[in-house]
Amino acid sequence: MTEHLTSLKNPRIQAARALKDRKARLASQAFLVEGDKMVSEALASGFPVQALFLREDRTLSCPVPPDLPVYLLPEHVFASLSDTRTPQGIAAVVGLRPRKPSGSRLIALDGVQDPGNVGTILRTADAAGLDGVLLGPDCADVFSPKVLRATMGSIFRMGLLFPENLADCLVSLRGEGYSILSSQLDGTPFYERKDVREKWVLVIGNEGNGVSRAVQEAATHRLRLPMRGGAESLNAAIAAGIMMYELMK
Repeated sequence: MTEHLTSLKNPRIQAARALKDRKARLASQAFLVEGDKMVSEALASGFPVQALFLREDRTLSCPVPPDLPVYLLPEHVFASLSDTRTPQGIAAVVGLRPRKPSGSRLIALDGVQDPGNVGTILRTADAAGLDGVLLGPDCADVFSPKVLRATMGSIFRMGLLFPENLADCLVSLRGEGYSILSSQLDGTPFYERKDVREKWVLVIGNEGNGVSRAVQEAATHRLRLPMRGGAESLNAAIAAGIMMYELMK
């Protein structure tokens, strides 16, 4: 199912280009991924891939379902879809159908707003073997182009949950026997933590303001990483990575 599209005004091109915007993603329940790795991950993930866009000078390097529409585009038309300076020449529209977390080791993001941090935390959670990610309403949009690039495909493997009220969600999980670990600068030393249950949620707060008061009140533990040098704090993704790997030991 291959078709040439040569106009920037083609409705399919306009619809795909609109997916750079969050409102359009929500309205169409779809998002756009770019690059060989992301497209290959999408095709292998079970997510509903709706269309594939290929620059005319490119060839497919991964198997494609026979009923998947493939659109061949001249360079200037493909460039209008891309969110990168050096497009790889392949992109896909993917249906917005994330898996829900199923497991006992979770990380929650409370207002983490930097797209690079959100994407890196998802990628690290995947690498460390966590079961899912809870994203509070004030986080960067996990399906935005910058977050998707930073996940390096982990978006298709991690269970995701989007609670409208993160504090209430954590209180509910606490009632199910989870330890809720709030990472904050005024907490007790992380490496001296005690009585953390096998089921836990690690909470990472906003880059500037930290974990919100309501989420702190939902926590069973308030923990801080030691700062033995002169730095006052760590980047959110770095701190999350250290704690996730330590908790998974």
